[in-house]
Amino acid sequence: MRYPNSTKTFHKVISHSNRGMVLEQLINEANKYYLENDLALIYKKPTPIQIVKQKEGKITDAFFKSPSTTDYNGLYNGYYIDFEAKETTSKTSFPIKNIHSHQIKHIRNVYNHKGIVFLIVRFTKLNETYLLFGKDFIDYIDSENKKSIPIDYFRKKGYIIKDKYSAKVDYIDILNNYGGLYGKKSK
Repeated sequence: MRYPNSTKTFHKVISHSNRGMVLEQLINEANKYYLENDLALIYKKPTPIQIVKQKEGKITDAFFKSPSTTDYNGLYNGYYIDFEAKETTSKTSFPIKNIHSHQIKHIRNVYNHKGIVFLIVRFTKLNETYLLFGKDFIDYIDSENKKSIPIDYFRKKGYIIKDKYSAKVDYIDILNNYGGLYGKKSK
């Protein structure tokens, strides 16, 4: 931005470091609610790091040991549960590049081993959050040669997560009302 009669130029700094943090915080709060009410046992997975240097109990240098798989895992109703959470500012689609190839492989593996696996995707500008089961995500990846998943696919194949007082991102409500047929649309 240039101000009149000024030689200084100001640029808005856009930081991507906290992208997804709002959704992650809401999911963490939901997981705490689920734990406190004995509904599910779901945890945020730590990213494995290799510490190179420490000084006075502080890590001063480290690197990622191996790529992480997905964001969350745990137990729900006797099933293994595993999911990735992402936010996008797009109003029309979710970029597939936001899910890394090793994460896609992990989602495929969990689905093949009969675990409950899904994505939670928040379209921030639309104020819409969807749960898309791993089967539908993998079907899209395998059948479409596109760089993004259109919002209409989420609206057709996914489940909208409604804000609730007890858990703002109440994804367990969808699992409870899904009838146990994880990965098959029954709307």
